[in-house]
Amino acid sequence: MNNNYHLFSDLFVFEMANSHQGSVEHGIDIIRAMSRIARKYNIKAAVKLQYRNLDTFIHPDFKDRTDVNHIPRFMSTRLTFDQFTQLVDAIHDEGMIAMSTPFDEDGVDWCMDQGIDIIKVASCSALDWPLLTKIALTHKPVIISTGGKVLSDIDKLYNFFTHKGCEFAFLHCIAEYPAPFEQLQLDFIDRMIRRYPEVTIGYSGHENPENNIVAMLAVAKGAKILERHVGLPTETIVLNSYSMNPEQTDLWVKSVLDAKMICRTKKENDKYVSQDEMDSLRSLMRGAFVTKDIKKGDMIMIEDVFFAMPLCDKQMTSGEFNEGTIASRDYMKNEALMEKIQISDVGLVRNVVHDAKGMLYEAGIALGNDFEVELSHHCGMKHFRQTGAIIISIINREYCKKLLVILPGQKHPVHMHKVKEETFQLLYGDLTVNIEGQDHYMKPGDIQTVLREVRHSFTSVKGAIFEEVSTTHIKNDSYYEDPLIRNLDPIERKTILKKW
Repeated sequence: MNNNYHLFSDLFVFEMANSHQGSVEHGIDIIRAMSRIARKYNIKAAVKLQYRNLDTFIHPDFKDRTDVNHIPRFMSTRLTFDQFTQLVDAIHDEGMIAMSTPFDEDGVDWCMDQGIDIIKVASCSALDWPLLTKIALTHKPVIISTGGKVLSDIDKLYNFFTHKGCEFAFLHCIAEYPAPFEQLQLDFIDRMIRRYPEVTIGYSGHENPENNIVAMLAVAKGAKILERHVGLPTETIVLNSYSMNPEQTDLWVKSVLDAKMICRTKKENDKYVSQDEMDSLRSLMRGAFVTKDIKKGDMIMIEDVFFAMPLCDKQMTSGEFNEGTIASRDYMKNEALMEKIQISDVGLVRNVVHDAKGMLYEAGIALGNDFEVELSHHCGMKHFRQTGAIIISIINREYCKKLLVILPGQKHPVHMHKVKEETFQLLYGDLTVNIEGQDHYMKPGDIQTVLREVRHSFTSVKGAIFEEVSTTHIKNDSYYEDPLIRNLDPIERKTILKKW
């Protein structure tokens, strides 16, 4: 799902609404003002219109009423199909994405006839099932505002558009104009990202146009689409209290881009640490110094060292010192300890366990207290991050349930089972299962069954957690293709942990 992720992600939406004031010329002026901002910051930008067939959208008895909210504004700013076509052409001519919000079925037809790139569902229409059904049938990318909608409503929308095979995104939105700070609830963006992980989530703002902190916070929360109402004031046109003029829009875009720069991680799948940061921290770290003269070959115990600053170049830090380190040369009292860090198999196991537990925390998977952990290190613990797997046994009766944690870049070698049949379901990350030489690429939720006596292996690029459900697990029922692994005693290639 979400093949249009790159269309939706990092998208700025300039909502024109009725700010064209019923004038094609003024509408084109707004479009050009927005395109100048888009080019200035080299952003992916869309201009959004609104479509209604006012002949049928408004009840005949109310068309001339001035005491009903919105109707006078809709009637006074009315544009024809051909006039809207001119605006769409202007948006495309300026190199921007054309969007529209259809409020009725005729509006959907206009979107199709005019080549609109993305259809927007307004918050007020988000449970209008006749309209949503027609929008879904277009198979256009859809962005849905969720103002006034609780989780159960949004779940219905998610299921509806998923079942229809549509590419769609959600915008967190508070449908008050302008929206007061105490109502914004930006934490809900976190909830939507967790609940709908394959859907792009954005934010549609209606707060005071002078405020850009809210947009920056929305980016920090993970919003990938940002939308605001825009307009162009003149001597006779005054913008409403939630629409931005071009100068305000320029500052809004810059603030969003600043927030993206501030929030963006610089290293894939980890945190980047610069050399300047490392140097800054090392200048405050304590180094290990010896408390007495030490001879080459002596075992250095904790009472033989003290920790103090400054930390010298190549010196062992207080955090790196391990009791029992063997001196590689003679040391004089108070001299800096210059030994290399020795990582034992116990240390390697401990590091692997920490990484596995971190992945389980991030995936939100709780294990409870009754389980057994097996580290399968087919080529030794020193090569575990390249070859192996972490196997967590939960149940082993007539049926068996395990969780397998595959570290980034790790591969579990080719093998088969003669007694056990197993089914994998990926819970987190990415996984490639090779069955009899054929790769099967899995995403979270995917299921893959491996029959008895079928050769298989698996690997992950960024790390994976998957569930294995099988018939009873029998010891020594794994037959490896590689003779070097096959000839190992199971004790040589397994480490069992009762607790971690």
